[in-house]
Amino acid sequence: MNTIELNILLPALIAGLLVLATHIPFGMKVLERGVIFADLAIAQIAGLGIVIAALLDLTEQPLLVQLIAAASALCGAVLLALIEHFLSEIKEACIGMTFVLTASGGILLMSHDVHAGEHLKDLLVGQILWVSTNQLIATALLTTALLALWQWSNLKTYNLGFYALFALAVTASVQLVGVYLVFASLIIPALATYRISYRRTHYAFAVGITGYAIGLMLSAWFDLPSGAAVVWAMAGTGILAAWLLNCIL
Repeated sequence: MNTIELNILLPALIAGLLVLATHIPFGMKVLERGVIFADLAIAQIAGLGIVIAALLDLTEQPLLVQLIAAASALCGAVLLALIEHFLSEIKEACIGMTFVLTASGGILLMSHDVHAGEHLKDLLVGQILWVSTNQLIATALLTTALLALWQWSNLKTYNLGFYALFALAVTASVQLVGVYLVFASLIIPALATYRISYRRTHYAFAVGITGYAIGLMLSAWFDLPSGAAVVWAMAGTGILAAWLLNCIL
């Protein structure tokens, strides 16, 4: 691996670590609450905000784009909290429909955009290899604040508080790595370790970090799309880890 590849892969790996920092604890909570599609729904709603900002020609104002995406995601958080409160028996189906409707809405909005295919690919698969230093710094600051609130506040015990924190985390991460990797980072490490009680978080981080590292290296060696490569690498790592942990522990 040459110096140029390392200079590209190292920021990408840091981006992955920042995503995992919030998504692993969130993922465990998502499995516990039984709202698996919440991540996809919130990510898609945040993405819809980004699409709207692009249609309004605001792409040259990144702060405003971030605010629109965050506001969209927080509106989604309110909607999901209401669904869980009033429609708890069918919440997963309702959240899934929210995802489908939002994704379809984004496609409709982009239907007259000549660059729609490129925008959609960036939203779903992400551009993890091209994250900037400013993006990493801003995400690191937001991650620190979210983890502090997660650890030392009672927000996560309330429906709206949980979804609000969740929405802000997803808004930042979907712009770094895309919808698919956001979902993989949330679910795969938590799912691979869901039967483990002893040091579960440590094992989950090991799965996530290994998946990102292997996927990024494979994408560099074989010229593969990085986001898709990391998703598959993390899935393979998660399956192997789940088997080994069940055999050992």
